[in-house]
Amino acid sequence: MMQLKALLSKELKEAFRDKRALLAAFGIAFIAPIMLIVMSEFAIKQSVETPPAYVNLSGGEYAPKLVKHLAENNIFPLSEVDEADKQLWQKRNIELIIPATFKEDLQAGKTVGLVLRADYGEQSHRTTIRRVRDAIYGYSRQIAYQRVLLRGIDINLLKPLDLNEQDTQQPSSNASFITMMLGIYLLFGAFMAGLSVAIDTSAGERERNVLEILLCQPVSTMKVVVAKLLAATTIAITAIVLMLILSVISMNFVDLSELGLSFSLDFGTAISLLVVLIPVCFFASSLQLFFAFSAKTFKEAQSLVSMIIILPGMVPFALSMMDDRPQWLNWAPISGQYLIMEDIFKGDPVGIDVLLFTGLITVLLTVVLVKVMAERLKSEKVVLALS
Repeated sequence: MMQLKALLSKELKEAFRDKRALLAAFGIAFIAPIMLIVMSEFAIKQSVETPPAYVNLSGGEYAPKLVKHLAENNIFPLSEVDEADKQLWQKRNIELIIPATFKEDLQAGKTVGLVLRADYGEQSHRTTIRRVRDAIYGYSRQIAYQRVLLRGIDINLLKPLDLNEQDTQQPSSNASFITMMLGIYLLFGAFMAGLSVAIDTSAGERERNVLEILLCQPVSTMKVVVAKLLAATTIAITAIVLMLILSVISMNFVDLSELGLSFSLDFGTAISLLVVLIPVCFFASSLQLFFAFSAKTFKEAQSLVSMIIILPGMVPFALSMMDDRPQWLNWAPISGQYLIMEDIFKGDPVGIDVLLFTGLITVLLTVVLVKVMAERLKSEKVVLALS
């Protein structure tokens, strides 16, 4: 135990001596609250405000009432755009084409074909396209009701079914975009924070010949690996704690009630999240050490370990695409923790058995990686990076 304590002390001293690594580790914690505030404010702005939109309108003179209806929905012809925004809306080039027979076709009771032409794959076009589409469908419904009323028919005949939708989700479940981003960011922080320390204490020490000298001492490879794992994990857990504290504070500056959302993040929730994330910090650090020890050079270690960072982003994204998730994903590392965090954010009860089982599997995988690394460090080929 004395040897392990001395090794851990040495690793932590070196970790805290590297100011740039610490800045990279803890810098990510300060980005989380900024991201929360910016994303929330942006969502509130997009939801509450209806900024003017401009379309390249052809044939507007044939349908003045439709043009007026669009203007009431803050949608204007491109000719009315301000000079400052002219280039932006010309580049978007969202076209609405009204046929010359618009008035005659309406009077004849025919269906009038309008054309809405735009790049539907462009993200920045989607909001305007949706607004134009909704406005035209709304105007179309008005005309349909007028036609029916003129014929002396009850307009309720156009609505034979009335679907009364009742949302059973928890009040805190409606902030899905915030909970998903926060969950991904916390997992990302668990993987990112200890990364620099993990690479430096493995591949870095090997390039500086420190690892060789260390293994020449009367100490087991298991204690060497465990000390390095504890050092990298300590940095990761510290960053997660800092990230959670700042996130809790930052949520007090965001009023999500304007969006009809009731998401809140208090210190009790933050402690629950920390309990879920601690095994992930151990697993992430062990995975980074494993790949860093497997690399021949420091640069190769950076490349290999950097690929692991993709995991916390890919797994939640893949889960969000699945309608029917396999049961084993509830217990697998990363996916299990993400699903538990999702339940915590929603306010749903989290089964203690699921929490323990997911954490146990994550810890077991960490132990396996540590044992493999300890065995491999007994080989000169691995220590000296010989091919």
